[in-house]
Amino acid sequence: MARPKRNLHAAAEESTTPPDALTPTQSVARVIKAEGNSLYSCLLPNQQIVLVELAARFRNTIWIKRGGYVLVDLTPPEEKRGKVEGEIANVVREEKEWRKQSYWPKEFAKATFDDDDEDEESNVGKMPPSDSEGED
Repeated sequence: MARPKRNLHAAAEESTTPPDALTPTQSVARVIKAEGNSLYSCLLPNQQIVLVELAARFRNTIWIKRGGYVLVDLTPPEEKRGKVEGEIANVVREEKEWRKQSYWPKEFAKATFDDDDEDEESNVGKMPPSDSEGED
């Protein structure tokens, strides 16, 4: 039997609003790779790569894309079993709202592109130059 829609909506609604503060074991991380079986490789702000498990309430409800952001809850080293270092406690869906929070890492700042860096005109979407143009 399928899960009730209210459970799906509750999980989706929970991920839209960021928490007011993080616990010492929680951190925002960027998803690098889906490893399978609800396991994901994530990059922490200190450039450490960790293997985390998706919480059961999000499985088959919310999909996480590579390059997206998640809130991970890392387990203390003395409680760690195997290679899994923590759990995905929340999925960042409304990134704009999350970026306004004071705990958003500066390492994950939005990349801005300067137009001053490109001196040449882009050739994207243009036909290649023909050889007969200079032979008149």
